[in-house]
Amino acid sequence: MTEQFQLHPQLANDCVVLTDLPLSQLLLCNDSAYPWFILVPKVEGIEDIYQLDWQQQQQLLNESSMLSEVLMQEFNGDKMNVAALGNVVPQLHLHHIVRFKNDPSWPKPIWGQQALTPYTEQALADIKSRILPKLAAILSNGN
Repeated sequence: MTEQFQLHPQLANDCVVLTDLPLSQLLLCNDSAYPWFILVPKVEGIEDIYQLDWQQQQQLLNESSMLSEVLMQEFNGDKMNVAALGNVVPQLHLHHIVRFKNDPSWPKPIWGQQALTPYTEQALADIKSRILPKLAAILSNGN
């Protein structure tokens, strides 16, 4: 990790920063249509996973798996979509999207299907109170 890490402006514009994990910053995409979280490794100049060193790659996989498990437990989705595309935002980031067979875009990808529906302040607070304590509990147990 580098001290020069800065979140890409598009991610900063579209997301809410929730917390820092050991390697990554955890974001919530400000689209209430989907439980849509994003991990951004705090390593400057990285566009693809293979550019991380081996330990960072393993940490990213651990954080992604932990986040996926918590999200599926909390939201009881039909499918967990995890993707690192980077066609629009080159900074390495992993989307974690809980999908439901009755969501607005199922079974298509969510990108470009509809305009973002921002969270209300109360809904944002609810998401934080549901997810952050669970992640903190796992991290404090050494995972």
